[in-house]
Amino acid sequence: MPMIAFIGLGNMGSPMSANLRRAGHHVTGYDVSPASCAAAEAAGIAIAPSLAAAAKGADIVVTMLPNGALVLQCWQGDDGLLAHAAPGALFIDSSTIDVADARAAHDAAARAGMKSVDAPVSGGTGGAAAATLTFMVGGTAEAFARAQPILAAMGRKIVHCGDAGAGQAAKICNNMILGISMIAVSEAFVLGEKLGLSHQALFDVASTASGQCWALTTNCPVPGPVPASPANRDYQPGFATALMLKDLRLSQACAETFGAHTALGAHATQLYEDYAATGGAAKDFSGIIGAVRGKNA
Repeated sequence: MPMIAFIGLGNMGSPMSANLRRAGHHVTGYDVSPASCAAAEAAGIAIAPSLAAAAKGADIVVTMLPNGALVLQCWQGDDGLLAHAAPGALFIDSSTIDVADARAAHDAAARAGMKSVDAPVSGGTGGAAAATLTFMVGGTAEAFARAQPILAAMGRKIVHCGDAGAGQAAKICNNMILGISMIAVSEAFVLGEKLGLSHQALFDVASTASGQCWALTTNCPVPGPVPASPANRDYQPGFATALMLKDLRLSQACAETFGAHTALGAHATQLYEDYAATGGAAKDFSGIIGAVRGKNA
């Protein structure tokens, strides 16, 4: 079994690293948060005192971090991960970051003689805990082949999307669809309320008709029809609005850079910015239905 360093032990990284441990891998973790380290240690993860110590001798390095600048900072430099991992190690970045930052990380790995993939995920904290994540992977065929068995311990579906940065491109496009569709589902329920239609009736029709989508059938924004949805837990995340907003902003930055017109993506970004600014940032992104109701009041 390869030696694995896992950097970033937050709400996603902690259960992902625990699944690697359960698959029989030796995993050494590191996070700047003592609470995150304590939670991962309770799940059997050995905790290192520094990035360099975590990476020392590692055959596989997985990063799950908040942004591209932090990924590049952790990978590079004399005290960085690339300088201390085993020669020829494979670097897997499962953060959701800008395509340009992902490509810069690949370049840094190549200069250090390492292999790399960008492998952002879909499936949220529930998928991380259940090892049912979807991985969208960018990188060479050789690097993908090395990464696949590692990713399989943490996810159910693994898709090679193309060369460096392609995984991030797929993630950004997917989450733009998700953000837009959640607003559409929320508007439909609010319109249904005004028309005297029960939530269950609309769900029963739309979930088996042309309106069917993940935002409706898995993450339904109204309580009742889908018992496991965050709407039944006062919108405790799942997938926090702040993270959805981050991904939508990435989509719009890419749209501007590459000259794509994404009118609905831009409007969805503005709506989530407004919702986050008025107290919704820490709630599940499906809580935006409250903002939709507010506009209809």
